Amino acid sequence: MQTQDVTRRVLREHFGVGAAPGQYVVALAGNPNVGKSTVFNALTGLRQHTGNWPGKTVDNAQGTFTFRDKPFLLVDLPGTYSILAHTVEEQIARDFICFGCPDVTVVVLDATCLERNLNLALQVMEITPNMVVCVNLMDEARKKNITVNTDLLKKELGVPVVATTARNGDGLDELRETMYQVAAGTLELYPRRITYSEQVENTVQKLLPAIQRLVGNRLNPRWVALRLLDGDRAFIESIGLHLDSQAKPGVVSEAAREVAI
Repeated sequence: MQTQDVTRRVLREHFGVGAAPGQYVVALAGNPNVGKSTVFNALTGLRQHTGNWPGKTVDNAQGTFTFRDKPFLLVDLPGTYSILAHTVEEQIARDFICFGCPDVTVVVLDATCLERNLNLALQVMEITPNMVVCVNLMDEARKKNITVNTDLLKKELGVPVVATTARNGDGLDELRETMYQVAAGTLELYPRRITYSEQVENTVQKLLPAIQRLVGNRLNPRWVALRLLDGDRAFIESIGLHLDSQAKPGVVSEAAREVAI
C-alpha cells in the first residue's frame, strides 16, 4: 500500500477524518485562549462539522475551504499547552500531528504572550518541518504597546510566520497563501533544531539506526528517539497502533531495550 493510502486510512480509522483524494489536510494547534477557534471559523465559515474524536469525549471540529482551486480540510486540534501527552487532549494533538501526517500544521500563538506560547511551537517543530506559525491577536498586542517582529521570529524559527487578527480577517489571506505553499512544497523550510546536552545527543545518535528501521520515513526518527529517552511507553504503544503493519512489535521492543541499556 502506498504511503498516501496508508495515511488516508490512518486518518479515517484512527481519527475519524475523511480526507478526500487530493485534499490538503491542515492541523490547527495552539494553547487555549489564543483565538484558535476564531481562526478556524474565519477560514472555514459554515463549511464545518463537529463530533468527538474516536473513543474520546473530546470535541473534534473539521472544516473545509478552497484556495487556488485546491481543496483543504482543516482539523481543529484540542487546545493544549504541550504535546508531551500528559492529558487526553495532548495525546490527541500529538498523535494526530505524528501519525495523521497533516500536510501542514498551523500553530496559533497569542501575540501578547509569545514566550509561553512558543513552547508548543518548538515542540511541533521537532515532529514536522511542515508548519506555519500564526501570531494571532495582533490588535490586543497593539493595545498593550507590544510590537512583534515577525521577520525576526521567522528567521529564528526557520518556518513561516504570519501575523493575524482573525476576528477582523486581518492576515488571513497571507495565512491561506502560506499554508498553500507549505502544503505544495514550494517553500524551503529550515526549522530550528533544539540541541540538548552532550549525553542526550550521543544517546540519540546511538538510537537512530534502530529507530529508522522502526518508523522508516513516516516519523522524524530524532523526535521518536527523544520520546523513548523520556520513557514514554504510551507513545511506544501508539507507534504500533498507528503505523503501517511494517512496524512490527518486535522492533518496538528492540528500540525500548536499547533505551533501557
